Amino acid sequence: MMNSTIMIFKIVLLLTLISWINILQARPLTTSSIGRATTLMTHLKLQDDKEDSSECWDSLFELQACTGEIVLFFVNGETYLGQDCCSAIRIIERQCWPSMLDSLGFTSQEGDILHGYCDASESPTPNLAP
Repeated sequence: MMNSTIMIFKIVLLLTLISWINILQARPLTTSSIGRATTLMTHLKLQDDKEDSSECWDSLFELQACTGEIVLFFVNGETYLGQDCCSAIRIIERQCWPSMLDSLGFTSQEGDILHGYCDASESPTPNLAP
């Protein structure tokens, strides 16, 4: 009886060691979580110039505030988006997170329409005086 208990203990111990070896090989311990955090902070524009970072986040909040305006633009065929809304779209897409509109649920086509509208409203109208 004692021999079988010792044998079972040895088998369990061996299986445990093999499991730990597999776990340690599957996940390298040399990877630093600091590097991943830095990459995330850079991606979210948290380490860049504080002014740019603030402008990105302010624009994101402005975009949230003008969501109703954007919905009306597409659903009702409204042909107007406010300057603040267009400014937020331009800043986010050009300076901060180019794929943000896709992440917020807008299709590529809708994003292109918003870009086109806001870019057209940004350019000065030509003087048609004779």
